[in-house]
Amino acid sequence: MKKGKRLRELEKKVDRDRLYEISEAVKLLKELKSSKFDETIEIAMKLGVDPKQADQNIRGTVSLPAGTGKKIRILAFAKGEKEAEAKNAGADFIADDETVEKIKSGWFDFELVIATPDMMGSVGRLGKLLGPKGLMPNPKSGTVTMDIGKAITEFKAGRIEYRVNKFSDMNVMLGKISFTEDQIVSNITTLLQTILRARPASLKGAFIESISLSLTQSPGIKLDVAKARAFVTA
Repeated sequence: MKKGKRLRELEKKVDRDRLYEISEAVKLLKELKSSKFDETIEIAMKLGVDPKQADQNIRGTVSLPAGTGKKIRILAFAKGEKEAEAKNAGADFIADDETVEKIKSGWFDFELVIATPDMMGSVGRLGKLLGPKGLMPNPKSGTVTMDIGKAITEFKAGRIEYRVNKFSDMNVMLGKISFTEDQIVSNITTLLQTILRARPASLKGAFIESISLSLTQSPGIKLDVAKARAFVTA
């Protein structure tokens, strides 16, 4: 596919043979902003794990100190007191029979589903629809919990899920380019600290093999993994 003129110009600013330190990469990201909209910052990692092994299927959540800059719509499966708790915490939708039918008909105007354990029977009927879209609640991601009010509040404030895919890749949204450099560095640091703590005890060899940062419409900036690890664990 032929690259556009704008992307070719942006690529000239990035040294493809260089591995950048975190602070250098963040400064360069600011220079790569080329769109009128507030571009999303993404981090991509290649992990040296085998996701088929249960203890190496890296997945969890982390609260980014600067948030994500994105408003998310949450669908909650809860009843009784927990339904009221979900509403008070800011859930955008409370699932009922009508909601279930709407989803079966193709309605997906939400970015996250959170459920109490006793409602997973109802959620399970939608597994074939929610699963492929990455919307199926899971205890490991903090989206199946009795403390549903706290979960909704935290996800609204910038708590995100991270998970490795079947190719051992991990892609996570880190915020917006309108964030200050310090906010971006803080989010990167918090995420990498969390990922490093998730290293499987059974893993031999490198855990994080490569890291790159990019914007919605920019080339990737490769980080020096060793220096990034030293920076976030200092």
